[in-house]
Amino acid sequence: MNFSTIFRTTENLNLDKTTLTILRYIAIFGQFIAINLVYFYLELLFPIEISYLIILIGLCTNLYLQFAIKVNQLKDFYASIFLIYDLIQLSLLLYLTGGIFNPFSILLIIPAIVSSTFLSMGTTIILGIITTILILLLAFFHLPLPGVEMNLLHFPNFYKTGIIVSILIGLIFLSYFGIRFAGEKKKTSEAFIKLQEVIYKEYELESLGGQAAAAAHSLGTPLATITVVAKELKKEIGDDANYSKDIDLLLSQTRRCSEILKKISKKQIVEDKFFSLTRFEDLIEEIIESFKETSPKKIKLETINETNDQNVQRSPEIIYGLRNFIGNAVKFSKNKVTIKIENKKKQSIIKIQDDGPGFPRDVIEILGEPYVKSKSKKVSSQSGTGLGTFLGKTLLERKGAKLYFYNDNKTNGACVQITWDQDII
Repeated sequence: MNFSTIFRTTENLNLDKTTLTILRYIAIFGQFIAINLVYFYLELLFPIEISYLIILIGLCTNLYLQFAIKVNQLKDFYASIFLIYDLIQLSLLLYLTGGIFNPFSILLIIPAIVSSTFLSMGTTIILGIITTILILLLAFFHLPLPGVEMNLLHFPNFYKTGIIVSILIGLIFLSYFGIRFAGEKKKTSEAFIKLQEVIYKEYELESLGGQAAAAAHSLGTPLATITVVAKELKKEIGDDANYSKDIDLLLSQTRRCSEILKKISKKQIVEDKFFSLTRFEDLIEEIIESFKETSPKKIKLETINETNDQNVQRSPEIIYGLRNFIGNAVKFSKNKVTIKIENKKKQSIIKIQDDGPGFPRDVIEILGEPYVKSKSKKVSSQSGTGLGTFLGKTLLERKGAKLYFYNDNKTNGACVQITWDQDII
């Protein structure tokens, strides 16, 4: 058993101190109000002095938590200590007021639920076990419920069993829900953080390209001036061996700098409407060329029923999204990838098909969600966590695309259909 996984020690889990402090104040003052209403308003007798003492100790622990502990985020271990104390405190109050027959006994499951939402699974399991033990003890060892001595209440034994079972079911259900909810939230947060990193990286590369192009343009004039001056100096110096070699070296290095700047200029990304607009066909051809350099598989591009000259705005989101799905098709295909572009009057449709094993049935309905893993043996050796598909889908949808995943009836290979309405592009 891997305890580092169960307790998620590598994730540095924390519980916000302010959150825990407020929750504990709510519980403490709620307990104080409840025992006073029962004792003074309903006039039901129980050991109220001991109850006051238990609540006072709980208040002191919360004041210590609020003012003595300086950190803002409590580690998993220290947060669990306070939750275990709260569990014991409530159990003591319930022991004095009827055990599990007390209507407030359902509150015993709260510490475990808090742990399942914010802390590790291991801590939640420990709290769940302690809660179960305390529930069973309170079922058999407790002072009479206030009012029983007045013959107001009577509970048969099967009712006691029903209370125990119902509380335990609530404990298991809500703890499992908290663990799943926290896990899904964490995965989604990580996926969106990754998404932002990809976007920032793409825009950074775009910005660097623009800066390089601007630098190439700006340096062209001083380099030309240096060349002219160097040539004039060479004419004046003539065949003087002491200086002619240095002048020739200066000229050759100047030409070399000019060639480098020309290469940079060819890769420029200019913030200009003319350069930023392109056809899907041209954009995808650029992506295909990059894959041809690294893969021997055949990538075929087809344009069907081209009825308009609709251009698309170049953006890192569209480029990354298309590159991601084309890359997946190349990865899973046997020999061939077919990309079809269909321009209609109101839509532009891109279909990326491969001759591979296709999408597994167990994940095809949830493709696009982060951290999806198929159990299919055909793709398990090549498949990842589904994060790339999530990133590509999310980025393209941000630019107005609609995506459909299905398996082609003829080839049984995977097909990704990406559709844009003409008024959105």
